[in-house]
Amino acid sequence: MTVTLHSAPHVLPICTPPVPDGAVAVEAGRIVAVGPRTELRSAYPEAAEQRWPGVLTPGLINAHTHLNYTHCAGFHDNGKPFATWIQDFPPVIAATTPEGWRASAAEGVRRMLTTGTTAAADVVTGAGALGAQRDAGLAGISYLEAVLQDTRTWAGVRDGWYASLDAAAGVVGISPHTPYTLDTPVLAELGAAARDRGLRLHPHAAETVHEVAFTVTGSGAFADWMRATGLDFSLLGCGSGRTPVAELDAAGLLGPDSHVAHGVHVSAADRALLRDRGTVVALCPRSNERLESGEAPVAAYRAEGNVVAVGTDSLASSPSLDLLADVAALWALAVRQGSPAEGLDRWLVEAATVGGARALGRDDVGVLRPGARADLAVFAVTGEPYAALVHEGEGSCVGTVVAGQIVHLG
Repeated sequence: MTVTLHSAPHVLPICTPPVPDGAVAVEAGRIVAVGPRTELRSAYPEAAEQRWPGVLTPGLINAHTHLNYTHCAGFHDNGKPFATWIQDFPPVIAATTPEGWRASAAEGVRRMLTTGTTAAADVVTGAGALGAQRDAGLAGISYLEAVLQDTRTWAGVRDGWYASLDAAAGVVGISPHTPYTLDTPVLAELGAAARDRGLRLHPHAAETVHEVAFTVTGSGAFADWMRATGLDFSLLGCGSGRTPVAELDAAGLLGPDSHVAHGVHVSAADRALLRDRGTVVALCPRSNERLESGEAPVAAYRAEGNVVAVGTDSLASSPSLDLLADVAALWALAVRQGSPAEGLDRWLVEAATVGGARALGRDDVGVLRPGARADLAVFAVTGEPYAALVHEGEGSCVGTVVAGQIVHLG
């Protein structure tokens, strides 16, 4: 094996301070050293060197997306708010072939790589898309989604659903969609099934006020939708009196082996429950804004010590898969909500890297250190590196490296 040096004016390991004129030494898909360029050139005199401009970071981690909905990008511009927007998906799900799911997810992976993202928590509706990240050599998890099932309908599809999950090669997990699209016994079963298989969980949580109304009182727009579909949920018409976060906890879906998407309509008690359970929250501000879902309490998450990650959601609700665009949106939200600007840039870059790694349950991605995967991203920005990534990073990716191989050169 041979060593390759990737060097740049600024190397940002995340786990240690920035390295001016730094380098990362890579061998056999893993990082073997990080430090000043002069030191690494001396230590590896025969190494080939890839010299990059700007800031070199770990590959970014998209902690919530649906890559198989890349072919639904037209939904982004249809103007519908969440409660009606989501009801357009069942016909798409019914009409999309396994090949169609696979192609859509592969295109999503391609777009993601051009923005410096090298791993994702990808929620997969069509099982044909479960291999998209594996085929691209990514370190992410593809979560097979269960959605729109009550206890009766689930009995008719569960064997096939589990067969698809168990047949999937690569790193997979389970995504029980939400308490308003899955009956309570189904949610609990899926949580138990994940633990039995040693798989991670990734549900949606508290994305809209309609979700809160459904779990607390069994009423509102989602109750009307479930009645129209003919699904009979135990919460329908009565609710449980619990918030969406508390409802997920009651079903056994929170814990250090789970992370939730969105976390918009959450109380202080909800945030404390997430911390107590060790559950990371993936924040998706551009999707929330487009769907009129509300604003996540970013400042409160930061002040109270919740571990957060960053997601783009799908192209059906986000204009791009560029994670740094969501990082910039989170900065604006945090400041507007009163979060101190000092240290905010670093906190958000960490959320997009090591926070995403926490969401995936991994310690070998999201950082640059010996032994970690050689997943790298390079951004043509200048100035203080954390601030430059937050405020100038969108659209600036000039290089992406996956397990030591350059997969994007821009």
